[in-house]
Amino acid sequence: MRIVKTIVLLCLILLTIPSCAHVISEPLRAEALKGVSFLEIAKDPERFKGKLIIIGGEIIASRNLKEGTEIEVLQKPLDRNGRPTEADISEGRFLILHPGYLDTAIYGRGRSITAAGIVKGKKTLPLGEIEYTYPVIEPKELHLWEKRVEHYYIYYEPLWYPYWYWPYPYRRIPYFLYP
Repeated sequence: MRIVKTIVLLCLILLTIPSCAHVISEPLRAEALKGVSFLEIAKDPERFKGKLIIIGGEIIASRNLKEGTEIEVLQKPLDRNGRPTEADISEGRFLILHPGYLDTAIYGRGRSITAAGIVKGKKTLPLGEIEYTYPVIEPKELHLWEKRVEHYYIYYEPLWYPYWYWPYPYRRIPYFLYP
């Protein structure tokens, strides 16, 4: 009897633990274009015009225009939850053209963003001394990620190590928490 109660309690605990889910809704993920890399879309955005894609990255800049808010994003690969990775890998840049007003202080440089949206075409803008062609995405869903916070924990060396082993009595080892 005690074993049955323990198993039931364990099952209830496991059912209440929140699972990591993708930030884009299931119907949009089912409808989204699969098997196409961002590099293919960036090379010829007109070919993918009207197609739904899921894409994300790091915001470089955002501007409020007459037609809405334009967000310039450095593309990054997405993890299984749809969050852009911290890897220094990118296949280019793209623009998100949100039809409404978004506060550019919140949607600012360095924030991670994931979008499910329709490819609307391309837009050529100056980037430094060159002209860069951006694929333009009109979002159906946007998810702005919380800022990553770096924390440290202190690892103390055992007292029996010789004094020359490490110049300090502790080490600061970084780890990241996602609030």
